Order: sequence, then C-alpha cells, then structure tokens
Amino acid sequence: MIKEQTLVIVKPDGVQRGLIGDIISRIERIGLKITALKLIVASEDVLWQHYNKDDAWFIAKGTIAIESRTAQGLPIEKEAIEYGKDILRANIEFMTSGPVIAFVVQGNQAVGIVKKLVGGTEPLTSDVGTIRGDYTVDTYALANSSSRAVRNLLHCSDQVSEAEREIQLWFSEDEIIKYRLANERILYDVNLDGILE
Repeated sequence: MIKEQTLVIVKPDGVQRGLIGDIISRIERIGLKITALKLIVASEDVLWQHYNKDDAWFIAKGTIAIESRTAQGLPIEKEAIEYGKDILRANIEFMTSGPVIAFVVQGNQAVGIVKKLVGGTEPLTSDVGTIRGDYTVDTYALANSSSRAVRNLLHCSDQVSEAEREIQLWFSEDEIIKYRLANERILYDVNLDGILE
C-alpha cells in the first residue's frame, strides 16, 4: 500500500494562475512523494486515450445534455452520442490549450488521499479545505453556458486500476524514479528505529 501510485495533472488554468507550487506543496505536506514530474503540452491522441470513454458513457451524458437543452427551450440538433462526445471534445480542447504539469504521486492509499485532497469535480460542490474548494469558483452551469470544459484546476485518478493505466500513458517506466524520502521512516517505520541516540 505504501507504494500505491496515482496520476495528477495540473490543468492549463492551474498553470496559468500560478498554482503549481501550492498544489504540489499540499500533496507533499500530507506525506506523499512525487516520483515523476514534467511540463508538457498534451496531445489530443493521449487525451482521448486518457479519458477512455465508451459509447454508453457518451450516450448517457448526451441524454442529460438533451434533457437540459429541452428544459431551456434550446433546439436539439444532434444525437445524444454526439452531445456526449462534445463534452470530451471541450475537455480536450481545454487540456491542449496550454502547458500542463503531469506528475506521479506515491504513498499509502495515494489514490484515495489525493482524490480527497483535490475535492469533487465541480468546484462549487467541493468542500472548503480541498484544492478545488479553496482555489476556484467555476461551476457546471457556467461552463455549459459558455460551451466549455469546467475549469477545475487539476485531474487525479479515481481508482488504482485507472491510475495504473493513466500513468503508462503519460510516463515511460524510466521516467518514474524509485527513491526514499527521510520522512517515510516517520510515516511507515513501525518502531521509529534510530530516533533516539
């Protein structure tokens, strides 16, 4: 469990707002370590693989979009699957609009801890104290009214299997460094051996 890894991506809005240091600091202060990190402009191909959605997901999300458009009195101009794909297209357009910081975080229950620290996908409903809750005010409604992706600062993997798949997309094996931090003895050494002289 102490070697569990997760992927975190500081999105273009987080980079542009100068929040990289604050985000990394919050993750490190909790006791997790960074084992890989890079600044890149993401490619569309990697992002389509990263989001990894199937037709059932597109149809479900597109159906919600159609219901929303109907409630607002807007015309329905395409099939549900295309409205669903529009959501991903908007995310990919946003994620390729500028540089992102991708990094691998390792430690006990890394996936769950980072997810809790980041907060819910929609900043409006993220708890105070989470990164999204503390640093942004965007909402699904505002994003939808502008036909754009929600600007929620960062991505983190939802589960261990997803983290493993995503890390392989963003990093080669030789880019992930295996090393020890001094504070890992404090966090994981059962007896804190060597503390007393």
